Amino acid sequence: MSVGEGISKWEIAGTVSEETGVGRSMEGFSSGQHCQSGETLAELQSFESGTPSTSPLDWETDDDNEEGPKPSELYGKYTWRVEKFSELKKRELCSNQFEVGGHKWCILIYPQGCYVCHHLSLFLCVANHEKLLPGWSHLAQFTIAVVNKDPKKSKCFDTLHRFQKNEHDWGWKKIMDLTIMPDGFIDADTLIIKAQVQVIRERSERPFRCLDCQYRRELVPVYLTNVERNYWRFLEEKRSKLGKLMYDKARWSSFRTFWLGIDQNARHQMSREKIDVILKAVVKHFFIEKEITSTFVMDSLYSGLKALKDHTMCKKGRLKLLEAEEMPAPMVRVEKDMFVLVDDVLLLLERAAMDLLPPKDEKGPQNRTKDGNSGEDFNKDSIQCDERRLTELGHRTVEIFVLAHIFSNKIEVAYEEAVALKKQEELIREEEESWLAESEQKAKRGAAKKEKKSQKTRF
Repeated sequence: MSVGEGISKWEIAGTVSEETGVGRSMEGFSSGQHCQSGETLAELQSFESGTPSTSPLDWETDDDNEEGPKPSELYGKYTWRVEKFSELKKRELCSNQFEVGGHKWCILIYPQGCYVCHHLSLFLCVANHEKLLPGWSHLAQFTIAVVNKDPKKSKCFDTLHRFQKNEHDWGWKKIMDLTIMPDGFIDADTLIIKAQVQVIRERSERPFRCLDCQYRRELVPVYLTNVERNYWRFLEEKRSKLGKLMYDKARWSSFRTFWLGIDQNARHQMSREKIDVILKAVVKHFFIEKEITSTFVMDSLYSGLKALKDHTMCKKGRLKLLEAEEMPAPMVRVEKDMFVLVDDVLLLLERAAMDLLPPKDEKGPQNRTKDGNSGEDFNKDSIQCDERRLTELGHRTVEIFVLAHIFSNKIEVAYEEAVALKKQEELIREEEESWLAESEQKAKRGAAKKEKKSQKTRF
């Protein structure tokens, strides 16, 4: 395999490895590390042939209209050929330094294992870490591949990790059993290791593009199912909450009475929220630093938000596969710096409780099969389908998040306040009625005593 082929032409599968990523001096592990092999998915083809893509436009670019470096500028590849592998006597061996995202990196291997036996250990390291200032910290997603002369047997491992001065290396102590390395991994006594590194420029104020578009495209088939699972978990939680409100007939009736009883202007004001307020909440909820799928979730939320804005503005050239007529009726629209519910909240709550997500693709990434002579077309079509699916998921999730946020933080709060006020008024009325009844009783008793005293005086 030539260096120019890169990792993009290797076969990747989404099986979870037991060898989880760790720092050299750590025994714990970081969640989200995956091992990929070439045994269960068709080979991913690069898109360098020049064939026009029909993927959603927002997956074709990392332009987020923000200042600062783009994901493509924070992404890089490096190939290390470790020659005369069988003659290595050193306990550890470090590659030359390479620069990605404005930082220098290197690959570190332990040919006989790092505090383990009979395994190759491999780590990505921040070069010259001893010179880093206290507080230095950068989040990076990276893929390390050990190349086999049979591409289907090549092994890829990827993870997400926050590199810091005191945690400057991360990787796998048991990346590969030494007994299997002669089976194509050592070719002409040379071990080939390839790395892809993506430095993440985090933001807290809104969904952000995390990954270079080609790097993302290679990994989407691996993680789509896990990303969907994250979304379903969130949306099922919202379905459950809305269901409790709607299936409690007394409470639902009470809420309907409240909502229909307030004036239209008040309803209009409660059915909107500032975009910045909601998007900060979206990032806080979904971006979990130690979950590798967080980058895909954030990318799809970014694309979904773009689709929502474009749908509102009817920019036909931006929608491509997500044509307006193919998209479900919107729940939310954008007005300047505000998210606004497009319909009466009663109708939207009923709709959200019944239909939260687009139908699942029956030919998901784990179930698709390849025709022997149509691999390139198959993979392009399947990856484009996955990208479209992620944009749809992001779009729907943003809408449901907006609806849930507005309902929970504004409408439901107003309803609870109205219920509390009504209970207070009822309590006051009951106390007044009780006081009046007691006063009447006292008056009657006083009148009876007076009458009795009057009768005694006459006799």
